Amino acid sequence: MPGLQNKIKNLPETPGVYFFLNSKREILYIGKAGSLKDRVKSYFSKDLFLSRSPLIEKMVAESSGVKFQKTESVLEALILEASLIKKHQPKYNTQEKDDKSWNYVVITNEDFPRILLIRGKELNLTSEILNLKSIFGPFPHGNQLKEALKIIRKIFPFLDQNIKNPHTERFYQELGLAPKTDSEEAKKEYQRIIRHIKLFFEGKKKQIIKGLLREMKKEVKKENFEKAAELRNKIFALEHIQDIALLKSNDYKLSTKNYRIESYDIAHIMGKFVVGGMVVIENGEFNKSHYRKFRINPHTFPKFVSAKLKNSDIKSRKGVRVKIEPGINDPAALKEIIKRRLNHKEWPMPDFIVVDGGLIQKKAAENAIKESNFDTPVVSVVKDEKHKPKNILGDKNIYEKYEEEILRSNIEAHRFTLKYHKTLRENFE
Repeated sequence: MPGLQNKIKNLPETPGVYFFLNSKREILYIGKAGSLKDRVKSYFSKDLFLSRSPLIEKMVAESSGVKFQKTESVLEALILEASLIKKHQPKYNTQEKDDKSWNYVVITNEDFPRILLIRGKELNLTSEILNLKSIFGPFPHGNQLKEALKIIRKIFPFLDQNIKNPHTERFYQELGLAPKTDSEEAKKEYQRIIRHIKLFFEGKKKQIIKGLLREMKKEVKKENFEKAAELRNKIFALEHIQDIALLKSNDYKLSTKNYRIESYDIAHIMGKFVVGGMVVIENGEFNKSHYRKFRINPHTFPKFVSAKLKNSDIKSRKGVRVKIEPGINDPAALKEIIKRRLNHKEWPMPDFIVVDGGLIQKKAAENAIKESNFDTPVVSVVKDEKHKPKNILGDKNIYEKYEEEILRSNIEAHRFTLKYHKTLRENFE
């Protein structure tokens, strides 16, 4: 394993596809990345068991080598990944996901073909109903594939399932995202577009560019400069693919809308040097410029009194500090930092908040939100005795959709807050 980690240092920080190999040089797993070095390095983090499936953890343990193939964009890496998975059928790719949940891009065999996104479980039925001309896939990442099709459509306008709605078709034509379908010449032009799209999904971008260059030169000779400029723009777009959306979603599950997650944690030593930390995930990646640190005065709220103590043992009333237990009242500290955060109306509001702890911490956060006149949902990450996540409390629709982001943000909040706590403590000691 150390030898394998040393090889990672030489990986390029460019888009591409990576291959995990076993001792027999057989391909165990294929993935794509916006940065090959960063992506492969993430498989060897201390938090692998928290953020990856047990299957992927097992794959890393079996690996003895890593290979890679660079691409010019994340979009091309996504397409190459699908092609290579189909060709090699790696053990851990096929086990990680059921065949029926793969995604495919299909082109129908019509005068004006449509390009559709189909689930594996629907593919056979679609093939029977429609006369399909081409099938590309499988693609492991459905949401990223949708973003990829949006990028391709800006370069090569195509028809999709909305062709049956004339109003929608006209709307897309006005946006330059759908071809004209009103003449024989339009039909010939669209057939050229379909050929280009097929070549792109076959990983033959250079061949497309060569063809477009030939066409552009012909149009220049005919002094059809408007058409030549249109072709020049397509060539430029292919050589400078704008795939920011894919970069953002490269290493995370991507929601169908923009989203912001804020995760909080508390750190202290027996009630001294009490601090809180807030980390932010936006659209699948950490936004470190939005991280925030909080100093907390432990004397502004009572100590935490154990539920095991009898009422007769508690000799104080609400609001009066007691010394029954050492340590800070973590739920009260959590409530304080969330209320202080919500006072900053100029900061973007989160779609939901993540806290570390159980029902008590979750309730403290919800009370802070309610008292601040907001209704932001809260989920809490429950840990076991070894401080490993064992459960997530909150709205099931949220934590099932964003489980990986929740766990990653919780880990990052813990790291960020402890680092701040350590720095503060060292400055005073």
